[in-house]
Amino acid sequence: MASKRYLFTSESVSEGHPDKICDRISDAIVDAYLARDGGAAFARCGVETLVTTNFVTIAGETRSQEGCQVSHEEMEALARAAIKDIGYDQENFHWEKAEVQVVVHGQSAEIAQGVDSDGNAKDEGAGDQGLMFGFACRETDVVSPDVLMPAPLHFSHEILRRMAETRHAGNLPGIGPDSKSQVTLEYVDGKPVRASSIVVSTQHGANLSQSDVREIVRPFVMDVLPDESWMCPEDEFYVNPTGIFVIGGPDSDAGLTGRKIIVDTYGGASPHGGGAFSGKDPSKVDRSAAYATRYLAKNVVAAGLADKCTIQVSYAIGISKPLSVYVDTHGTGVEPDDRIAAAVQECMDLSPRGIREHLQLNKPIYEPSAAYGHFGRMPTAAGHFSWEKTDLVDALKAAI
Repeated sequence: MASKRYLFTSESVSEGHPDKICDRISDAIVDAYLARDGGAAFARCGVETLVTTNFVTIAGETRSQEGCQVSHEEMEALARAAIKDIGYDQENFHWEKAEVQVVVHGQSAEIAQGVDSDGNAKDEGAGDQGLMFGFACRETDVVSPDVLMPAPLHFSHEILRRMAETRHAGNLPGIGPDSKSQVTLEYVDGKPVRASSIVVSTQHGANLSQSDVREIVRPFVMDVLPDESWMCPEDEFYVNPTGIFVIGGPDSDAGLTGRKIIVDTYGGASPHGGGAFSGKDPSKVDRSAAYATRYLAKNVVAAGLADKCTIQVSYAIGISKPLSVYVDTHGTGVEPDDRIAAAVQECMDLSPRGIREHLQLNKPIYEPSAAYGHFGRMPTAAGHFSWEKTDLVDALKAAI
């Protein structure tokens, strides 16, 4: 039997974290290809980035229509623009002075023949084998009923996102772009009731003391929590626990694309298939099917069919139909899980083409997803975070 009282922790990292710099550069290149492709669903990207002290390497494989290629020089310019926008003009990691190496080549013809449609009987196949998970729950109803995300992760993201917004507005002097957060919540009968500990580490100027940074961070934490009764005890509020965090970003730690997959998804509250998202075009089911399962799980919960829902799908490379679709409502479903599984498949075509077309994924919409989570975000008129819509609620109810 599950414990009635327990603690659960999730973490987040800011846009200036070395790994997140890499995710953003990789997604900026994906967006550049999709923008030139014009929605034709021909662009292919598998782009990885590495950053360290004043050095950036971009590697991988791409493909596009004739005349729609993104040159190595343009990729370098995209990397510098992303680094500049994040806020890195430091001596040992500077948007203009860092060396940028681009070693991107064409996509393997063997992969292409498995993924592409032949225009006849063969539909688009999955870009790789693998399993993907989607998740939704009602833990964030206390702050926003539209988010449907695990509360520890949502609070962790929001602390850093709001700090970054304030920094970009010029209202957070002395605070640098590299930061991390971690929120531990106490649960009673499966519902979060308060924070038991909160950790925030943020890069800062040498003129700020640990106590200075603590008081700079405090209001952001208080604003994110539902009310002051949720705040952890003072001796469990850790800000820069090492004491000093002046050297940050790639000068202090190398970064790689796709190394923060739990931060990107559900903070450990749900299983993860293992595949990263950033740097991949939507033919890669690592990305598109993970978005589809989140979309379906969120709509199941939004429709009132369950208070918590996990969905898994699996694919084989080159095969269009999913090999399996599994639904678990964790005992909260109003109908048996197999009926809900049948309903989600009735309401959405889970082939790579079906997912891409339903969620309109062949648009340059990915760079904003590179930090503060791919889920629990607000959809935009331009198509960003389309998988966060709850426009399938009526169809699911009718199918059930």
